[in-house]
Amino acid sequence: MRWSYVANVVGILLAFLGLSMVFPLMCSLWYRDQSLVALVQSMVLTMGAGILLFFGSRRPSIDYINPREGMAIVALAWTAIGLFGALPFYLGNGVPGFTDAVFESVSGFTTTGSSVLTNIEGLSKSLLFWRSFIQWLGGMGIIVLSIAILPFLGVGGMQLFKAEVPSPVPDKLTPRLSDSAKILWYVYALISLAEVIFLLAGDMNFYDALCHTFTTMPTGGFSTKNTSMAHYDSAYLDYVVLVFMVIAGINFSLHYQLLRGRTLIFWRDSECRFFLGLCLVLTLVITLNVHGTVYDSVGKAFQYASFQVVSIVTTTGYATADYETWPGLSQALLFMCMFIGASAGSTGGGMKCARIMVCFKYCYRELFTLVHPRSVAQVKLNSAVIPDPVLRSIMGFLSLYIGLFVLCSLGLAAMGMDMVSSFGAVAACIGNIGPGFGTVGPVDNFAHVPTMGKWLLVWCMLLGRLEIYTVIILFVPEFWKK
Repeated sequence: MRWSYVANVVGILLAFLGLSMVFPLMCSLWYRDQSLVALVQSMVLTMGAGILLFFGSRRPSIDYINPREGMAIVALAWTAIGLFGALPFYLGNGVPGFTDAVFESVSGFTTTGSSVLTNIEGLSKSLLFWRSFIQWLGGMGIIVLSIAILPFLGVGGMQLFKAEVPSPVPDKLTPRLSDSAKILWYVYALISLAEVIFLLAGDMNFYDALCHTFTTMPTGGFSTKNTSMAHYDSAYLDYVVLVFMVIAGINFSLHYQLLRGRTLIFWRDSECRFFLGLCLVLTLVITLNVHGTVYDSVGKAFQYASFQVVSIVTTTGYATADYETWPGLSQALLFMCMFIGASAGSTGGGMKCARIMVCFKYCYRELFTLVHPRSVAQVKLNSAVIPDPVLRSIMGFLSLYIGLFVLCSLGLAAMGMDMVSSFGAVAACIGNIGPGFGTVGPVDNFAHVPTMGKWLLVWCMLLGRLEIYTVIILFVPEFWKK
């Protein structure tokens, strides 16, 4: 482990983070709010720490990054980014204390959307902008963006790419990694621009349209309003956001191929069909369940059911209704959605549809071999055979995911939270969803969670965003041995 190299790259990323604070700084100047000094201080401290790490560490002549170094860089960089990203909230008095500031920051960067704020609209315009902007940065990946604009990180940077990109099998779109990173961000920015235009057409002002776009495309869910999207009470805006949540939940490499003229690419991809079919079926079932019991109109039932299903499946976390008042079947289905997640290669969290599909196929293969013990059965996805190492990795991921979910839920329960809230909070944070159930439901927040519970949930957010392995590997003794 070349710690000087690790520190060098983390320093670069921190300096880049500090530089990105110029955007909320400009917002503060435009609206002349009270957060200007706090933003300047945060920018100086973050850039200063990054420059100090960069020049205080020696960069090797060979820029090859081995797997251990890649995972260490990504895990430590995301931890540092979460801590320094909290400075504007803390110095600007946006949240009560440093723990809450870190919680809000990590929730933003990991696109979780869980919040400790009791009065969101009480924050200054620039802090709300920063709160939304960090979700947009974290959605596609800060390190992926850095690889795109800093070519020297692309040399041997595939290990960084694998450790950060949310996908069971991350692939490059082009032979050059930096070009692949640029393509992903170009597509991401292009779709974001389209959403801003559609939201403006619905009479949403430019500031809110930009902030909600910054939190829709990364499937983050932070809103500038206390009541989230319910504030606007607009079917048009709900459906616009719904469509873009679906787009954000689809593998971005498919969007790139669609832009290149492959018009049937969504249909030909089995994971995309599974994701879209799942959203449709769950929407229809919940619509039937809430019609007549919660909503008298079929149109209203479909509007709210479809929005909440897509919001939770894609792990965005926007709320237009209090789903805890819905019938038990609807609540159970929404809780199940918290574990499934969106497509691999999207900005969504959760287990990912690809892993769920592989798990089903693997279970079927085991049943098939019991009936036909001499047969040679293979697990396939999109007509491609999944290699055994990838299959083991996926099954290990699912096992770790469930195991950590249970352990962390028990940890919150031991701190005094009730069972429903404990399971709901951990499911929401490890799946990067936002609202949960119980006292952390869609009309509540995480402000009341004990201090140690908030740090546990911060760790859960990082686990979910970095796909378990990158974080949990740091606790394996063999990782630190030569």
